[in-house]
Amino acid sequence: MTGRTMDPLPPAAVTAAAELEAGEEEAGPLAADIPTPPGTEPTDPEPTRMQMLQGNSLLLSYSLQELLARDTVQVEVIPEKKGLFLKHVEYEVSSQRFQSSVYRRYNDFVVFHEMLLHKFPYRMVPALPPKRMLGADREFIEARRRALKRFINLVARHPPFSEDVVLKLFLSFSGPDVQNKLKESAQCVGDEFLHSRLATRAKDFLPADIQVQFAASRELIRNIYNSFYKLRDRAERIASRAIDNAADLLIFGKELSALGSDTTPLPSWASLSSSTWGSLKQALKGLSVEFALLADKAAQQGKQEESDVVEKLNLFLDLLQSYKDLCERHEKGVLHKHQRALHKYSLMKRQMVSAAHSREPEAVEQLESRIVEQENAIQTMELRNHFSLYCLHQETQLVHAYLPLTSHILGAFVNSQIQGHKEMSKVWNDLKPKLHCLFAGPSGTLTLPRSTQEDCLLPR
Repeated sequence: MTGRTMDPLPPAAVTAAAELEAGEEEAGPLAADIPTPPGTEPTDPEPTRMQMLQGNSLLLSYSLQELLARDTVQVEVIPEKKGLFLKHVEYEVSSQRFQSSVYRRYNDFVVFHEMLLHKFPYRMVPALPPKRMLGADREFIEARRRALKRFINLVARHPPFSEDVVLKLFLSFSGPDVQNKLKESAQCVGDEFLHSRLATRAKDFLPADIQVQFAASRELIRNIYNSFYKLRDRAERIASRAIDNAADLLIFGKELSALGSDTTPLPSWASLSSSTWGSLKQALKGLSVEFALLADKAAQQGKQEESDVVEKLNLFLDLLQSYKDLCERHEKGVLHKHQRALHKYSLMKRQMVSAAHSREPEAVEQLESRIVEQENAIQTMELRNHFSLYCLHQETQLVHAYLPLTSHILGAFVNSQIQGHKEMSKVWNDLKPKLHCLFAGPSGTLTLPRSTQEDCLLPR
C-alpha cells in the first residue's frame, strides 16, 4: 500500500453503513455466503476478539462437488424467428435449481452481465462471448451458445452470485421485459462493499504479506492459464481429427461401394478373369456398411471429446480468464482511484498552506472543508482497496477449488479413447472375414495373402 495510514471511519459513518446493510433485502443472503466471524459488528471495540477470529475469516470451504451441485443450467438455441429485416436468435435457459425454463436473447445476457459487474466489482465475473454485428452462421451461433452456457453455469455456481436476486430473476423471470426488471433490481442498490459486514474491517482479516501473496497467486494463475490454453488447443485438434477421420472413412466406404457397383462392360480379352472381377465387385459393394459404422463410431468419439474434454477445458479457461480480469480491475480500478485521491489530497494541503500564508480566512476555511471531504474519500477508497483484496483472496481459493476439474477432464479423455478404440476395433474385426473373397489365386480359387492367413489362425 502507498500513502499514509488512515484512521478508522468516524462512528457516524460506521453506523450509517450498518443501517444501510440492515435495510437492504439482498444483503442478508449475500453476507451469509461470506465467512464472517461472530461478534465483528462495526461497534465491537475488543481487539483481542478480532485477533482470535482472524484465522478463519478468509477460508472459503467449498469442494468442487459442492460448487457443481449448486445448479446445472442448460442453454439451447430456439429455431430462428424471421422478421421483416432481421433474424433473431433466442435461447432457452433452463435451471435445475429453480426448476425454470425461460427465453433469453443475447442482449439479455449483456444487461445481466452489466448488473453483475455493478453489484460485484471485486469478484470474478466471467466475460461474455462477443456479439457479431453481421449475419451469424450456424458455427458461430453454436460456439456462442456453448460460451453462454459456460458463462451462466460459472455464475450460477459462484457462492455470492448464486444467492443474489439478479441471478434468480435472470433464470426464473418469465415476464415480457427482463432487462428492465434486472435494472430495477439494482436501482438505488450499491455494490457488495456497501452491504458486506466485513467492509469496514477487511484489513484486519488480511495477512500482513497480502501484496506478496497476491503477486504470487497472480503469477501462478497466469502460468496455469497458459498451460491449459495449450492443452485445450491440442484437445480440439484431437477431437477434430476424429471427426475428420469419420468423414474419410465414410468416403472410403462409399468409393468401395461405387467400385463394386460399376456397370462398365467387361472386355472380351479379360474374360479369363471374369469370375474374379465379379466376385470382387460383389464383395466391395457390401463393405460400405462397415465403413459407415466405423465413421459413425469415430464421429461419436470426436463429438464426445468436444463435449466432455474441450468444453470442460474451456470452462476452466473462462474461470481463469475472469480471475486475470479481476486482478486487472483491482489495479486499474480501486487501487488507482486510491492513489489518485491521495495525490489530490496532497495538492489541497499545499494550497491550504499557501492560503494561510496569504492570510485569506475564507479561502482557508473552504480548503479545510474540501480537505475533510477528501480525507473521507481517501478513507473510503482505502477501505475499498482492503475489501477488494479480501475478495481477491476468496476468489483465489475459488479458482483452486476448481482445480480438481483436471482429473475429471483427463478421466473423460482416457475413457473416450478407450471406448472409441474398443468399439472401432470390434467393427474392424467384424469386417476382416468379409475380405476373404477379395483374394483369388491363379486357378480362380479364393486364397488369402500369407499375412492374412496367419492372422486367421490366431485365436479370437
